[in-house]
Amino acid sequence: MLRLPGMATAAPAASSLSHATIIPPQPHPKPSSTTTLSFRSISRAATKFPFKLPSSYPSPLRRLSATHNNNISSSSPPPATTFHGLCYVVSDNIDTDQIIPAEHLTLVPSNPDEYRKLGSFALIGLPSAYPIRFVDPGEFQSKYSIIIAGDNFGCGSSREHAPVALGASGVKAVVAESYARIFFRNSVATGEVYPLESEVRVCDECNTGDVVTVELAENLLINHTTGKEYRLKPIGDAGPVIEAGGIFAYARQTGMISSSPVSA
Repeated sequence: MLRLPGMATAAPAASSLSHATIIPPQPHPKPSSTTTLSFRSISRAATKFPFKLPSSYPSPLRRLSATHNNNISSSSPPPATTFHGLCYVVSDNIDTDQIIPAEHLTLVPSNPDEYRKLGSFALIGLPSAYPIRFVDPGEFQSKYSIIIAGDNFGCGSSREHAPVALGASGVKAVVAESYARIFFRNSVATGEVYPLESEVRVCDECNTGDVVTVELAENLLINHTTGKEYRLKPIGDAGPVIEAGGIFAYARQTGMISSSPVSA
């Protein structure tokens, strides 16, 4: 049947209406709210809530290294990829006040004598549950060059003196189950220690005084005392920054900032 525009359509038969299913109109779904976190807001939140950045999060170090890798001098020495020595074992939630108490924050790391003093106070704030001193009285450096820790190492305040004190005491690397994010970033920015993450809880299987080796290239921790080996998570783009001696040294090395002193 030919229908012309405006022609009414015949109503369906009553029998067909009795079997019809009436579907009420569905409301439009509300758009989900999303929160965009900046790198700065993440680091601030990390002082209270330690967490790991997703692998998809845009890393400033990744962008910088991709742009400036070609500027690194070919005469630069190869990175130190192996650390060997005695380990010092701590448990969970070692905060920055235990690493370097607040009364020692008046020491200026850029002063060589005060830098050495910072090393003598490293981990002096540990409670009595740790009867073995990390740095012997009267000494400036520790005989333990590798720290093995549990969860949330470096929590508390954002003081940069914490990784600096460890580096001044002779620590080369910390192997922890996880870190407070601000401590991780300060370790990279100062270039004092390598903050390495273990894939399992190593602190429960090692004892203070065990002889260990950290192989950065292999992402491996070897406990020669027990004969066990543990996989480490790759340090990634933070490695070259730490090896250079911190973020400013890395920036000078890669040509991001001038290496010549600024005239007064």
